[in-house]
Order: sequence, then C-alpha cells, then structure tokens
Amino acid sequence: MRPYIVGVAGGSASGKTEIVRALKKHFDDKIEIIEHDNYYYAHDDLSMEQRASLNYDHPSSFETNLLIEHLKKISNNEEIDIPTYDFTIHTRSSETVHKTPKPIVIVEGILVLENEQLRNLMDMKVFVDCDNDVRLKRRITRDVVERQRTIESILTQYMDTVKPMHELFVEPSKKYADLIIPKGGKNKIAIDVLINHLSTKY
Repeated sequence: MRPYIVGVAGGSASGKTEIVRALKKHFDDKIEIIEHDNYYYAHDDLSMEQRASLNYDHPSSFETNLLIEHLKKISNNEEIDIPTYDFTIHTRSSETVHKTPKPIVIVEGILVLENEQLRNLMDMKVFVDCDNDVRLKRRITRDVVERQRTIESILTQYMDTVKPMHELFVEPSKKYADLIIPKGGKNKIAIDVLINHLSTKY
C-alpha cells in the first residue's frame, strides 16, 4: 500500500512541530516524519559569520530536488537516508537519518507548499496559521534555548529575511492548503479533525 503523504506548512514558529508531535503521539509507528529543514544546503565552504548572514527563508536555501527525489522513493515503498542540519553551526552534519515507508508520511516545513513539484506528491496539504507577534515570541524562545542564538541576532534575521520571505513565499502558499489550522498547535479541534481524517487512510 502506498504511503499517504501529508504536507504541513506555515510560518516559522507557527506551531507546525507541535501539531506533528501530536500526530506522532497518536499514530506512533504508523507515521514517518520528514523535515524540510534537514534539506538546507551545506555551507562548509563559508565562514561561520558568512553562514549566519545567509537568507535561510528563501526557497533557494533548500535542496528541495533531493527531498522530491526522496519522497518519490518513499511513495514507491523504498527506504531513504536523509541529511541532517545542525543549526548551531549553520551547516549539515555528517550524519544521515534512515527513514522507512509508513502508512502516513508527514513532510513539514515553512515552504513545503511553495514548490509545485513537491505539492504534487502530496495527498493532503495543511497550512498552520498563527499571528505574527506570537510566532516572533516563540521564535525568540526557541532560538535562544535550542540554537544558542542572541536575541539581537534573532531580531535582525527576522526583520531582514524571515518577515519579508514569509510575506513573499510562505503566506501565499496558504492558498494551496486543503486544511488551514488557525491558532497553530493550540487548536485541539482542528488537530482532532486531522487525526480522524488520517485514521481512515490505512
């Protein structure tokens, strides 16, 4: 049986990960998660300062063609090894993660609905919607704790690239969604609707 592929998009810190975790908790070994963030290009040829100044919210920052190739393989019930990205050093790590076909495959990331080829591989498309101020607050908390970033660097990046790229690429991709979840991961009713739908797919 071919995996049922779901794209989960939305702005940075909108609550995508919280929703995906809820799905993982419910479906357990019936679900596989693939994060677009792991497909950022490697930047081993650049200095740390140069890496930190890159625009990580533009579609060209991702090796999406590799993700498309991997999704095609997993759709054909083939196993894949995906790259991993280390946000503390702004480049790929040397490790890969083995992924196996499961009844449900979630592809999560800010821009997974932006690319037409990628969208066409999805059986269902979800957009997680959240107020900009709430997203910024969550981003600051996450990046300070998990990525050892300074508040100044987070705010600079937000104003220079995150906000304009969201308006240019992420927000317009909402029109491709089959299901829009407002209030991010706090919307239990919408999450239950998504769970009930996915429960019929295997």
